[in-house]
Amino acid sequence: MTLLGSYVRPRESRRVWSGGLVALLHELGFSDGAARIALTRLVRRGLLSRHREGRLVHYSLTSRTVALLDDGDRRIFGLGRRDEPAGTWTVLWQNIPETRRKSRERLVRRLRFLGFGPVQDGTWLAPHDREAEVLAVLTELEVAEHAGLMLGTPSAALDVRRLAGRAWDLDGLSARYAAFVAEFGDCPGDLSDAQAFAVRTRLVHTYREFPSLDPELPSELIPAPETRDAAVKLFHDLYSALAPSAQRHFDRTLSTR
Repeated sequence: MTLLGSYVRPRESRRVWSGGLVALLHELGFSDGAARIALTRLVRRGLLSRHREGRLVHYSLTSRTVALLDDGDRRIFGLGRRDEPAGTWTVLWQNIPETRRKSRERLVRRLRFLGFGPVQDGTWLAPHDREAEVLAVLTELEVAEHAGLMLGTPSAALDVRRLAGRAWDLDGLSARYAAFVAEFGDCPGDLSDAQAFAVRTRLVHTYREFPSLDPELPSELIPAPETRDAAVKLFHDLYSALAPSAQRHFDRTLSTR
């Protein structure tokens, strides 16, 4: 999904050769068999469409995948770029039955990506108004009948930092941002196209975890992680600087032979 979201443009129409995708995944450390299994699973989940053209197989993104990637872009590229004042918080309660376990797991992944943290079993908290996004997810997964949604503000009489510490690993988040800066901060400027592709893909794949870890708590309540600004700037700078070389390698490898 990192490859598709970073390099397949335009998302709505481009078809990509399966052999090229397998070769690129091989460069990133995955066996040919594992790569082909992953592609098959994406087709089964409705995230890729398969097209046979003679002896060659190509894939294209489904409308569902385009929507997921667009939502992901807004969250990934907006992370750390705004400091919203303390205001409305969102609380979600869900009791999805065991017979709908896959839907429950998908909901949890989407909630984390929206910045929610678990308070206790089935109860999730976000420090912003996420009503529209959550309602869209509940409708998409067809689980709205098993959920409750409330908007409100935390009591000023209680320590909100203690509540936040239950929902999110804030100390671990700071360490993750510092590790990101340490890993990518000394990226050389004379990379080959293949090297730029590998670094940029790993950069995106690592950074895209942060929206699921960072609730972006209002700084007037809890200060932002110390190295978040440095990590955000580094990501945007490298993502843009490596784009031409990385895209060139992606397109060259995806060209059918």
